[in-house]
Amino acid sequence: MKRAELVEKNHPRLSLREQCEILKVPRSTLNYLPVEENAEDREIMRIMDEIHMKDPCVGSRRLVTLLERDNGIKANRKRLQRLRRKMGIETIWCKPRRTSLGNKSHRKYPYLLGDRVVKFADEAWCADITYVPMKKGHAYLCAVMDWHTRYVLGWAISNTMDTRLTGEALRAAVAKSQGLPEIFNTDQGSQFTSPEWTGRLEAMGIAVSMDGKGRWMDNVFIERLWRSLKYEDIYIKGYVDIGELNVGVEEWMERYNTWRPHQALGNKTPAQVYIPDRKPAGVETMKIAA
Repeated sequence: MKRAELVEKNHPRLSLREQCEILKVPRSTLNYLPVEENAEDREIMRIMDEIHMKDPCVGSRRLVTLLERDNGIKANRKRLQRLRRKMGIETIWCKPRRTSLGNKSHRKYPYLLGDRVVKFADEAWCADITYVPMKKGHAYLCAVMDWHTRYVLGWAISNTMDTRLTGEALRAAVAKSQGLPEIFNTDQGSQFTSPEWTGRLEAMGIAVSMDGKGRWMDNVFIERLWRSLKYEDIYIKGYVDIGELNVGVEEWMERYNTWRPHQALGNKTPAQVYIPDRKPAGVETMKIAA
């Protein structure tokens, strides 16, 4: 909940000015109505998301060229940078140390999976957040995956990218899992470096691991999940709102977990490896039809 939402216009004892001073909220924001992104900006964000899935190293200068060359859209760098910040995506490149330092109030944890061979289910989990374009606005999707089996344990969708989103995905994963992991790996996004997230993991006895700054390969399995989901489902279907998106993502995740074979898993599905006694979806139906 935002602080401005806590201000009561008909409070019995405190005036609006006093409430704003206590909550440290500018009075000018009380009557502010957020302006939805226009249709052109939404289209630009959708295209930039596709480009980011193809090549996360493309920066704003190159985006200006690609948008005009391939889509006939003229947009300056400042506009693209503003939209990318809203999307929560960042170009991957080698940065000087001074720009790699994060928020000093958030502790950064070392990467624990560099030399470790993960051999068992629930030995290590990973999580990430991705931007999802829709016809009416956009959303953010957070997923929790088992590192060894590629099994998606839990996920959540929200129109805001905050700790509530990650918390819902984690609760869903714990409820569905067969046990807690030894290690939980994420990137260094503020949602995952927050005390709410790391404190929750440590309270469950889980070791916290984080990617190196700009090291998307450290969490490569869930990055591949985003690419598959977007190119096979989201970009094709163009969901209108969060309600449609929830239904579509649920169907795709179930198909990914229980039907789709993975070559890295010996052509078994993630569910077959994570839950050995479980048969892939549709087996009985296919036998009857044969």
